[in-house]
Amino acid sequence: MTNPLIQPLNDKLESVLVDARVQQTALPQLPLQLWLINPDTMHRPMSQEEVQNIFAAPPYWSFCWASGLALAQWLLAHPEQVAGKRVIDVGAGSGIVALAAKRAGAAHVVACDLDPVALHACRANAALNGLELAYSADLFSEREPYDLLFAADVLYDPDNVPLVERFPDFAKQLIITDSRQRDFQHPLLRKSESLYGETLPDLGEPLEFRQVSLYRSL
Repeated sequence: MTNPLIQPLNDKLESVLVDARVQQTALPQLPLQLWLINPDTMHRPMSQEEVQNIFAAPPYWSFCWASGLALAQWLLAHPEQVAGKRVIDVGAGSGIVALAAKRAGAAHVVACDLDPVALHACRANAALNGLELAYSADLFSEREPYDLLFAADVLYDPDNVPLVERFPDFAKQLIITDSRQRDFQHPLLRKSESLYGETLPDLGEPLEFRQVSLYRSL
């Protein structure tokens, strides 16, 4: 019987890579699972058309990226950071950080992403883990302030820096992780610590991209 939560994800993947499917994937050092792209698909030769499809509409939500995984692991190791709080995960992708925050005891967690398929993936992953999230397609539509805003993998793109500067409008505290910007300098943020993360499925990223910096608001 077709899973109504999973079929739209597979349909989207098939429009990019003809044999792509999601599969239930356990995560290292986390009591969570995600629906992620079948790794066999990523390890075979791809046609030029498939490469173009990936660049045109990358299914970011079908991966658990190093920065998100590292932040999720950190949250489960430090549940006092979110216990009883209202939090929002911006650029949620698969929803890994939002799910970890909920598992760690956050009172209310919103997964926020502009991509409607990513939000569907968050719903599917929340159901997979028996957790309840709320969802938002537009950070700027949020009217109630949050205690904490998370964002993983946003600093790598310079075009996102103006967005980061707006984050304090929506939350009292910011926690941002990034594997491409390991010494980011910004008046709103300070580097708190370095974490280790890996992207799943494994994309063969170099070791330097497995070093994740955690930044906190001042």
